[in-house]
Order: sequence, then structure tokens, then C-alpha cells
Amino acid sequence: MSAPTPSIGMQLVAKMCELTWDRHGPMGVANAKRNLAFRDRGKSLAALRREEIGEGDTAVVIAAGPSLKRQDPAKALLSSGYKGAVITTESALLYCLRQGLVPDLTVTLDPHATRIVRWFGDPHLSPDSLKADDYFSRQDMDRAFADEMAANREILALLDQYGPRIRIALSTSASEAVVNRVLESGMQIYWWNPMFDDPDMEGSISADLQAMNRFPCVNAGGNVGSAAWMMAGEVLGKSKVALTGVDFSYYDDTPYKNTQYYKEALSLVGEENLEQVYIRLFNPHVGAWFYTDPAYMWYRESFLEMARDADFMTYNCTSGGILFGDPIRVCALETFLNEHAP
Repeated sequence: MSAPTPSIGMQLVAKMCELTWDRHGPMGVANAKRNLAFRDRGKSLAALRREEIGEGDTAVVIAAGPSLKRQDPAKALLSSGYKGAVITTESALLYCLRQGLVPDLTVTLDPHATRIVRWFGDPHLSPDSLKADDYFSRQDMDRAFADEMAANREILALLDQYGPRIRIALSTSASEAVVNRVLESGMQIYWWNPMFDDPDMEGSISADLQAMNRFPCVNAGGNVGSAAWMMAGEVLGKSKVALTGVDFSYYDDTPYKNTQYYKEALSLVGEENLEQVYIRLFNPHVGAWFYTDPAYMWYRESFLEMARDADFMTYNCTSGGILFGDPIRVCALETFLNEHAP
């Protein structure tokens, strides 16, 4: 008997490395070449190894998955008096600053020309530009974005206030708009190259970038949450890294239209076949179903592979999502803080 044909979603997972390069690779490389002009406006990521960031040997990563607003990890960190390292994705920066939690390090990766700067506040945002792109308003994310113009003004003000206190691991793939905003806000820049391919292979794009700008290459797992995790363990040298907001999925009651790649899925297979694109997994640690798309499923599989090779321990304190399995330990954030935090 032949093996069953995998769903459309799982077929796409198998091709996601190639699809991700086609979608982001050339843009990221072009950005890196342009950003060479700003290499002296910051330090190399390697310099972080020489800095003492957070007390003790732990770090907590805060990403902006849908669990963020349900679990509220900043509240637990602030109430516990946690003194270890706090690392955020750029997408979780507003969430943290609104609560007075200033991260020790923020990480950004995505090369998109106009979207990613929104997390830092876009000085050029207008109602007309919002009409042209519903990426933020459509998704199940921070409710602060319900009034996008007001949220943008708030981010601009907060980053102007706290920017000089925040270190940022700024990928050379970042867009011109992001780099300009980071420079304008006075954030402390640490440059790094995303690993586009195997640096040891002949004709490697990653090796060429490193030779051009002399910044270290980091395997980011294709997404900023994984990049922040990698920074905590491999760059800062923390032996215990807790993850929050790293869902790689959506709650089962989330409409497809509120997911990140809904429009791409719709154009690929049509409304009637969306069930074949999205993939459902049961999380035994919380006793609930979640669903994901091919991109996030690929991120999950890549993360598990990287975690198995890591020299540090990973604790998933997201309290939801699909990131579980050997060697990840799953527990509540409060448990991690009680048992391991300084």
C-alpha cells in the first residue's frame, strides 16, 4: 500500500526553505549591501559577548505570538523582580514599553520595506498607506493596533523616550525605513548577518556578506523569535532560555482571515481548499488544539532541530502554541522564574 499523499500544507512545508528565499532572500541581500554605508553607526554583534547583560545565567524571550495578550508575561516579570536578561522581538517592543518593561535587547530580522518599521513607529505613516495594506488591522495581534494611527504616535513617542536605553541586534537585512528609524531613536546598534545559506559551501551568499561587512552570521531559523532565542543562548551565553509569545500557530477559534498568510493561501488554493493548507496540532501540555500555516510549521521544525544541537536549555513558557517536543521543557513562566531566575 502506498503512503497517503500529504496535505497541501505539508507539501508546502517541504518547499518552505526555497519559498522563503524567493520571498525574502534577494530583498535581504540588497538591504545588506545598502546598509554597508551604516556599518560604523553601530558595533558588531560580537561585542555583545563582552557585555554583561542581565544577572545570572537566564534569559526570557518575549515574542508577539497570539498568546502574548492572553498570558501577559511582562506582568510576571515585573512582579517577580526578575533581574536576568529580557530579549524582545521588535514586534513585542510596544507591548513591553507600554508596561514600563525596557528590554535588555531587541532583535529585528525581516527585510520588508514598509511593514517592519511599524513596530518602531513609522514617521511617514498616513491613512492612505493604511488603506493600501491591511496586514496589521486584519491579524489577531496587539489590540493597541485597533487605532493604527494612534498606536503609531504612541510607538514613536515611546521609542524616542526609551530608544537610547535599548540595545538592538539589527540584521543587515533590515529595510532602509527600519535602519533610519533605529538611528533616529538613538538605539544602541549591534549588527549581524542572517544566514541565507551554508557559509561553507562554494559560492555562499552568507560567506560573501560576511566578507563584505565583517559581521557575524547567525542562523535565525527564518524568523525573529528564533533569532532572539539564538541571541540569548549563543551570543549572550545564557544556559537557560525561557520563551514567551513563541506560538508558531493560532488559537483554534481564530478565523483564517486573521492569520498572517491568509491572502497568500487564499490566492493559492481558494476559499474552499483552505483546510488543506492549515495544519492542526494538539498541545498535550495545555490540553488544546492549535492550527498553523506552512511557514510557521517550518519554523517549528527548524527550531526543534536547532534546539537539539544547542548547548543551552530551552524552556517554553508560552502556555500555548505548537512548540513542544524533545529537547524543549514546557512549564509556566512563573515556574521558570521561581526555579531558575536570579
